[in-house]
Amino acid sequence: MAVIVSSCKKGGVSKESKTPAPVVSVPVVPTLPAGPVLTVPMAGNAFVTTLATGGSETVTATKMAGWTNPNSIFSAYFRLGTLGALTVKMKASVPSGSSVVKVSINGTSFNVNLSGAAYTTYEVGTVNITAAGYVKVDFQGLSKTSTYFADVSDLEISGAAIASNVLYANDPANFYWSRRGPSIHLKYTAPANTEWFYNEVTVPVGQDNIGSYFMSNGFDGGYFGIQVNSATERRVLFSVWNSATEVTTWTRKGTDVVATTFTGEGEGGQSYLLFNWVAGNTYKFLTQAKPDGLGNTLFSAWFFAPELNQWRFMVTWKRPNTNTYLTNLHSFLENFRDVNGYLGRKAEYHNQWARNASGTWTELTSAYYTGDATVTNGQRKDYAGGVNGSRFYMQNGGFFTNYVDVKQTFTRTALGVAPTVDLTTLP
Repeated sequence: MAVIVSSCKKGGVSKESKTPAPVVSVPVVPTLPAGPVLTVPMAGNAFVTTLATGGSETVTATKMAGWTNPNSIFSAYFRLGTLGALTVKMKASVPSGSSVVKVSINGTSFNVNLSGAAYTTYEVGTVNITAAGYVKVDFQGLSKTSTYFADVSDLEISGAAIASNVLYANDPANFYWSRRGPSIHLKYTAPANTEWFYNEVTVPVGQDNIGSYFMSNGFDGGYFGIQVNSATERRVLFSVWNSATEVTTWTRKGTDVVATTFTGEGEGGQSYLLFNWVAGNTYKFLTQAKPDGLGNTLFSAWFFAPELNQWRFMVTWKRPNTNTYLTNLHSFLENFRDVNGYLGRKAEYHNQWARNASGTWTELTSAYYTGDATVTNGQRKDYAGGVNGSRFYMQNGGFFTNYVDVKQTFTRTALGVAPTVDLTTLP
């Protein structure tokens, strides 16, 4: 923009001005648009990571709630792939009174004063992101004049670090699954008419968090593996789905094995053995599928633990209107407790073999690595798979940095020694 400056008197131009007035350029400062702001909902991205004794803290379908205990900690997570400044704000409501809370962004703490029952966006602070990966935001109450520290519905993030490659759970219809975390699978290539499937699983020490299912022997129609159900309970689990038209029933079961039914993620027969398996030890799994010649298939499973030094029989399930051997052999790793979705787990899957109906053992040395909808829909990226010598591995949960893309084939080193199990003497 240019402004013309001249010297004027009432009634005309001054006689003293013999030359044209100079043109003075005045720079115009443009109005910069506000940078992008992303809203991270707590319902899909926050967890109670420390629950104080007697604490009522929880994450609901809309917010972080029940925040009354100063010793409880909420944590929220989102992933950044761009470096630079990150500014964080929080949208909160204090039902009555006022409070002061500590909010830590990757360990850098800020005290935030909150008041007012209406949801208000409060400035937390700005930090510098120096490496790609998940950002952890912790919330802990410091002081309050009434019952609650706050209800928190969202974080608002902005700055150079969110310019691109930002990831967090943004699909409310699937927040339950996002909070559980990504499930990943290894699919093995097996020969035709596979009657027996053998696999071994080792869970490293410290990777056996509550809610973990280390599924070893999966097949079309069922799965078999070990779980961590609580701080005091662990299970060996073997399940077979119902057929399209009839119910799967058990024909025999092993000592201390519970046989029942399941619903929810499909319907079928479920059996389990309470057994306190130990992280760091290697467990063996053996599954058989055999058509009975009457239009049904009999699915059976056995479990071997070093603590027992013997094969334990689980159950034989009779699946009606099914005439098949084992197909679609696979293993998977999942967390089945959404409140523990911030915890990680890892397992090694090794020494896979298939035996066909003619009695020939084949070593399975390749596996195709895939993920569930939480992976493919980009809700989380804390998953990994690969090979460590003669062992495959899978890892998920815990919001770790170095994920491994799915849809690739891994090949392990062959061992060349078939399982030394006498199939004719199994219990």
